[in-house]
Parts: sequence; C-alpha cells; structure tokens
Amino acid sequence: MTALANDRTAAKTEDNEDGFTLVELLVVLVILVLLASIVGPRVIGYLQSSKAKTAHVQIESLVTSLELFHIDVGRYPTTAEGLDALVKPAGKAAGWNGPYLSKGAVPLDPWGQPYKYASPGKKGVFDIYTFGGDGQEGGTDEDADIYN
Repeated sequence: MTALANDRTAAKTEDNEDGFTLVELLVVLVILVLLASIVGPRVIGYLQSSKAKTAHVQIESLVTSLELFHIDVGRYPTTAEGLDALVKPAGKAAGWNGPYLSKGAVPLDPWGQPYKYASPGKKGVFDIYTFGGDGQEGGTDEDADIYN
C-alpha cells in the first residue's frame, strides 16, 4: 500500500508545478517600471543638488586653506600661482608652511573640472569658483556658477 500512496503523491506533485505565470511576471514588471518612473526623477534631482552642495563645501575648505596660507606667507597666492600654491611652494613664498590641503592635491569640482581662482577677485580679495555642470559662465540650476 505504501508504494501505491507514493505513486499518487508523486503524480500530484508532477501535475501541480509551482512557479509564476507569464501574466504574474508581467504585472510585477509593470509595477516596477511605474515605481522607477516615479522615483527616478526625484533621485536624479537629489544627485544634482548634492553636487552643488559638494562644490560649496569644497570651496569653503579652499577658502580656509587660503586663509592659513595668508597667515603664514602674509599674502594670498597670485592668480598665476593659483590654488597649486596651497600644495607646493610657489616662487618666493617666504614662510610657506604647507601643504595646506590634506590630500596634497587641489580637488576637482564635482563635475570633474578644476576650480578657478583669481586674486584680486571681482567679488572679494580673491575668488574661487566653478561654472557648474555646463562648464560655462552663467546658467541656472545645476549649471549655475558657484562662488566663495
């Protein structure tokens, strides 16, 4: 009798295959696409705003380093010396006590471009700025210029 019961159980499991139907898989796929279309633009917006925030933080760090340079040398780097003066002595910088940046290199902006530096600046004693995502002067949103 046990052999007969085992045959019936085996027959039932063969007829009753577990799994998902094509319709169920398509419904799940449609739901995932709808979620991605709703969430995707929000995530991209956060990424763009975080790049601008990162640029502000990096510029403030560079300003602090320039202030330390000024305390040691008695002046700010010239436009020709640029921000590289913060990591290696330039010209006759008596009192230079750097490097003034912890990583030993001037960081790039979040869009992969070098920060621009001018001394004297248009907006202050010196200007540190980036042209944003488009790399050109002017712009709005993620393409807006960011100054110290």
